[in-house]
Amino acid sequence: MVSVDARPPRAREAPGGRWLLLIHQLPPKPDYFRVKVWRRLQRIGAVAIKSSVYALPYTDQAAEDFQWLRREIVAGGGEASMCQAAFVDGLSDGQIEAMFRAQRDVEYAELTRAAEDGDSDAARLDRRFAEIVSIDHFGAPGRRVAEAALAKARERRKPSTPAPPPTRARGRTGAVRPGKGAHTWVTRAGVHVDRISSAWLIHRFIDPAARFRFVATQAHAAAPGELRFDMFEAEYTHEGDRCTFETLLARFGLEDSALAAIAELVHDIDCKDGKFGRDETAGFERLIRGIVRRHATDDARLERGAAVLDDLYEAFGGRAAAARPPDANGVSGRG
Repeated sequence: MVSVDARPPRAREAPGGRWLLLIHQLPPKPDYFRVKVWRRLQRIGAVAIKSSVYALPYTDQAAEDFQWLRREIVAGGGEASMCQAAFVDGLSDGQIEAMFRAQRDVEYAELTRAAEDGDSDAARLDRRFAEIVSIDHFGAPGRRVAEAALAKARERRKPSTPAPPPTRARGRTGAVRPGKGAHTWVTRAGVHVDRISSAWLIHRFIDPAARFRFVATQAHAAAPGELRFDMFEAEYTHEGDRCTFETLLARFGLEDSALAAIAELVHDIDCKDGKFGRDETAGFERLIRGIVRRHATDDARLERGAAVLDDLYEAFGGRAAAARPPDANGVSGRG
């Protein structure tokens, strides 16, 4: 059995302070937008320092989570700023860490009660446990109690009926006809689930001759022959509630049930909104987290991630098909 370390990445020691703060002001209406932002903050594990000031330990993933949320807030008519901070008076680092542990303990306690009350949805409980662990930055004590409750619940459960074998998908793969020369696809450095998965999708299904370039800045002016993805004002990035992987599927017309299943995993991990709630999400997230922790370079992360995604695509029953017309950027997929 292969064990993947599910601990969240350690906060980086940075000159500007060990905390990231999101400071926002939301419009009074509509109510659903305010609820959506609050739920997203809960999903990423942020704690409220004040009513409109939320904190996370400073990691690459935390920066990405806050950046996307800031963009959503601004697009929804609100205001938001993100900063790196060190607390020098008033709240101490120890007190903030205690706030994180207290919030996670509340979530572990809810999960423990559900397991002890005989909740029969084992996959949901395990998925929720993995979600909490992924944002438990400071080792909340409630984790051990929740683990024990889940273990007892598994013992009480009868063996489930084996699932039927997956149906082979009638999918689509892609090839690119880039026009004048192959494209260089540019994205932000420090790739994680959406960029790893999108790069795999691009190389295997959209542009087999693709080259990848990683830049440190969120904003990058594309040079001739470059296409940007999963970054500010990119040709291919988040659109509405779609992550970049979903945007690529839609823009290139890649109608493949296996790719659609992978898109749901990527969406829930990247957007943290629990929209699809697939059983496989927690395991895939742990694999991606393990890749990120083990490999420091973006090229190595893409290479290892591609191997995992190839196997995942096969497991979902994916297969290839024929070419589609190019999109507005001169890139064609197979259909």
